Amino acid sequence: MRRGFLSDLFEGVAAKRLTLVETITEKSNQHEFQGARPLRQLLGVEDRKGIPTRFLWLSGEQEGLREDGFMSWSNVRKGKPRAPEFHLYYSTNPVTERMRADDMLFIALAKDGSLLAIVTPAESTIQNQLLWLFGLHEQPMFGFTFQPIEGSSDAELDFAARYILDELGIAPGEPDARQLDTLIDPFGLTMPPTRIFSDLARASLPHVSPLDDPDQALVAWMDREEQLFRRLERRVVAERIAAGFVSPDGADVDGFLSFSLSVQNRRKARAGQALENHLEAIFVAHGVRHRRGAVTENRNKPDFLFPGPMQYRDPDFPRARLTMLGAKSTAKDRWRQILSEADRIPEKHLLTLEPGISENQTQEMQAKRLQLVVPTRLHATYRPAQRSWLMPLGAFLALVRERQDAANGYGSMEM
Repeated sequence: MRRGFLSDLFEGVAAKRLTLVETITEKSNQHEFQGARPLRQLLGVEDRKGIPTRFLWLSGEQEGLREDGFMSWSNVRKGKPRAPEFHLYYSTNPVTERMRADDMLFIALAKDGSLLAIVTPAESTIQNQLLWLFGLHEQPMFGFTFQPIEGSSDAELDFAARYILDELGIAPGEPDARQLDTLIDPFGLTMPPTRIFSDLARASLPHVSPLDDPDQALVAWMDREEQLFRRLERRVVAERIAAGFVSPDGADVDGFLSFSLSVQNRRKARAGQALENHLEAIFVAHGVRHRRGAVTENRNKPDFLFPGPMQYRDPDFPRARLTMLGAKSTAKDRWRQILSEADRIPEKHLLTLEPGISENQTQEMQAKRLQLVVPTRLHATYRPAQRSWLMPLGAFLALVRERQDAANGYGSMEM
């Protein structure tokens, strides 16, 4: 299926690390950035007053702030014989008040002429993701770096790019929406169980083979299911909004907030279930013995246990032949939850579809004996120093098969 490109959304981006004088503090209240050459490349050389700007502060975990405001681009020496001197002024708002020295600032020029100003903490996961999305191969220092969205920096809006755009609250259009609509028309305005959606996603991609390339299959299936789900969700939400939120006392604000929260929670829950559904299909295709949601100590339930609970509970079964896999569409700070889910297995494995997890996080994972499993397609979103440590899904399958082949002489090996 044809996908869009980042250039459909943005013209270019300028990025830098913030200095103290550029932030709002007791020591600085300038509300401006020097209009260095990279900013002129982004904004041109004509004055622009009151540019509509969406300000975002994102930590990459659960925190985030969004505020609409404006920026102004001005030549302060206009009409004077001296060389031009540009300044970019920003409005005071909760996001700009949150800026701190050494945070990363991204200013992206949208196709409609508006700006997107994103602030992220230094060395955070979301910073890594944005550097990859905008094609900034080196981390900018304290001077602006400009990157036009073109050529090798024009990312295709595949699973990784759309994941990051979703973090920014941007929902790109579907070039082949008609094909998606044909697939979801039988559901009407009813959201089917996740397993049915997962089956449909796989069936709609008959050319994708989990045997030939399990890494590519997992991403393709998840991408298709996300497309189908969002397309049907749009219909369901539009219908509910059209019905209105009215109570006997007037506007049903509580009803609206409850509905909005339910939409967000449904998205998160279904993403995790879909990931497990597609992983299970891959394990079955490869003939890997496993149990989904088996109970271990203290009623913990690893997402997948290999070969199964019977072997796990058998004290004579070698623990070196046991494997567990946690599956989280987004790791964020929740990856620590799986560390206590299977005491007999000292080295845990976690599969995630989250792009560009920070080096601080992956270093902590290694220290906790947690091996990250990431589909090959997403490896490019990680820093070069991290990539050799990442395990592709295909390599994980090979490891599990090797362990299970070596354990064939030990008792029952049920699925």
